[in-house]
Amino acid sequence: MAQLALAREDVGWERILQDGQRELTPEARRRNAELCRVFAIANPLIKRGLELRAAYVFGQGVGTTATGESVNELVQAWLDDPEVREVFAGSQAQARNELALGTDGNVFFALFTNPLTGRVKPRVLPFEEIQEQITDPEDSLSVRYYKRVWNRRDASGNEHEVTTYHPRYDYRPLIRSKRFGEHDIIWDAPIYHVKVNALTGWQYGIGDAYSALPWARGYKEFLEAWAIMMNALSKIVWQRVGKGGKRTAAQGRRELEKVAGMMPGGSVNATDDTKLEAIPKTGATIDSNSAKPLAAMVATALGIPVTMLLADPGQTGARAVAETLDKPTELTMLTRQDVWRETRRQILGYIIDQAIIAPRGPLRGTTVRDGDRLLTQLPNEDDRTLTIVFPDISKIDPKTMMDALEKADGHVPPLLLAELIMRALGVSDVDEWLEELTDEEGNFLDPLVAAGQAAADAFRDGQGE
Repeated sequence: MAQLALAREDVGWERILQDGQRELTPEARRRNAELCRVFAIANPLIKRGLELRAAYVFGQGVGTTATGESVNELVQAWLDDPEVREVFAGSQAQARNELALGTDGNVFFALFTNPLTGRVKPRVLPFEEIQEQITDPEDSLSVRYYKRVWNRRDASGNEHEVTTYHPRYDYRPLIRSKRFGEHDIIWDAPIYHVKVNALTGWQYGIGDAYSALPWARGYKEFLEAWAIMMNALSKIVWQRVGKGGKRTAAQGRRELEKVAGMMPGGSVNATDDTKLEAIPKTGATIDSNSAKPLAAMVATALGIPVTMLLADPGQTGARAVAETLDKPTELTMLTRQDVWRETRRQILGYIIDQAIIAPRGPLRGTTVRDGDRLLTQLPNEDDRTLTIVFPDISKIDPKTMMDALEKADGHVPPLLLAELIMRALGVSDVDEWLEELTDEEGNFLDPLVAAGQAAADAFRDGQGE
């Protein structure tokens, strides 16, 4: 029997190892994403955990600037576009996209591009519409196309299935075929794919909530069982203990019925062989905090402290601990910020490229072919350098930060120092204020010097004394 049991365990481990060697099937990915979405709405632990992650990553916003003036104008105009804010750059869009990584593990941005003007309109494609990734025959990690299967509604309201292929955002071969097999290739709507929690060689990611689902369900079931037990204990409070026949039992039932409507301090009649007493609670486990290890597993899967997940620092930890991020959690959130920083950098790089490639694009430059990629160059390549800043998520006293910046004065460029000061003070729309501090050539304008010059000019004009 021991050998049979061991053989059974070996089969189980072998099955686990085999499953780990290949990626989840499309149907499994779809079911997992749907289950995570349901839990993100209906389960308080998953809902709060994913919302906390989104708040840590995007709660303080993100700032983006380009070195060159013309490039920066293009970047700021694109980020301020209402259509872009609705899908990519707005606060609601950022939180929604981060939530999608928590449930689906994948976000597909379709970049619909006007080939004449270079204007790009982003859209998020539903996860279930992307059914296959076509890779380079010689390199399984190099994606060329995304197969999209979706339903198109005609003027009469009827829907019919449509299959299209979209190139990867940086795939632009010299010869671009119009069709892939029997279906169209939409070259003007390439896709940028964001994925998380993917193992080496996987084409798709897995949502952050995936590993937390069993423990969130266990926590829910524990509390449901605890509520049933408490409900049962609250209903059966009194018991009758005594001897006698049916007549005595009937009298005991009448006395028990009186207890339900009895006021505090009331009394009941009892004989020598009958008495009423409360059911003892000794030995009954009624502590709901016994489920905390289950909640801790959910917090571990989502990478956040259990104190913040349960929103109850008085019961689960010291208040000072509940109000600050520990180092592992902080690094986890910084890593996710880096994912979105790279996403923004690559998409904005595509925006700049299209502004150069398009005949009526707002930027002037040259193009260079590198295999299946079309690279662009500006007259001054430093102009396209992007600075993407997420405010510090660690809780640092503003006075401490300002003291450090004061000591840094003279050791860092004044424009960078002004940006850091505004971000430390929590100033909104930092990018727009930085434009006020630069001239047409991008040089820093000291506000104090500008104010003094204005006063001197006013004095010469007879407006001052």
